[in-house]
Amino acid sequence: MKSKKKQITRKKFRVKRKLRLWVILSFIFICLIGFLFYSYKVVLWKKNVEENERVKKKTEENIKIVKNDKNDKKPKIDVDFEELKKQNPDTVAYIKLFNTNIDYIVVKGKDNSYYLNHNFEKKYNIAGWIFADYRNKVDESDKNLIIYGHNTRDNSMFGTLKNILDKDWYENRDNHIVTLVTEKKKYYYIVFSTYTIIPEDYYISTSFKNNADFDKFVKKLKSRSNYNYGIDVTGDDKILTLSSCITEGKKRVVLHAKLIDI
Repeated sequence: MKSKKKQITRKKFRVKRKLRLWVILSFIFICLIGFLFYSYKVVLWKKNVEENERVKKKTEENIKIVKNDKNDKKPKIDVDFEELKKQNPDTVAYIKLFNTNIDYIVVKGKDNSYYLNHNFEKKYNIAGWIFADYRNKVDESDKNLIIYGHNTRDNSMFGTLKNILDKDWYENRDNHIVTLVTEKKKYYYIVFSTYTIIPEDYYISTSFKNNADFDKFVKKLKSRSNYNYGIDVTGDDKILTLSSCITEGKKRVVLHAKLIDI
């Protein structure tokens, strides 16, 4: 009887040991798969970033910026849209924001998904490209022109848009001008609101019933700002919105600027 009990005990022990070994091996296997997947993503990311850097340098061959001095707030910017459109017909503008790395050709697709993972050459790239909302016309006819870009770790694309949250950036008023060049005209916008927010559709609205409706909209955007820019915005104005993800996509970092003449 005792011998039978011992056999049962040994059998249970062997089963538990095998189960424990199976759990350990499974855990190691899962960790290995995770490590290999992470390594693949890192290598792919590095490759994609390097590719986009090459593409950016190629687009820069068609952009000429001439400053009279380093503090020139209105440098002469010439963009060869004809040549850029030969490379990508989706080309619509060029954007620059001081004290950030935002200095890019802007494209516009048929939706807001394509350029999240395709670059200027329309090649698959997880870093994507800088693109305008597909609903916008990218001219003075829209009340809210929206431009998107990824928050990249290497600070390319809109990776430095988060600079707008820093007090030092805010306190330098030269940073508050956004330059947007289109095929027909050069536009200047002055920042009136910067903040972070959970993902939503409100601030990327492009359709408004009337100026009164838009006035209510811009007042809401202004009230969200983490800094007081002292800029009056009304329903008669037109604005530019820059948007990117932050904190691993859980929030958006947002900039709003009003169209001005300078």
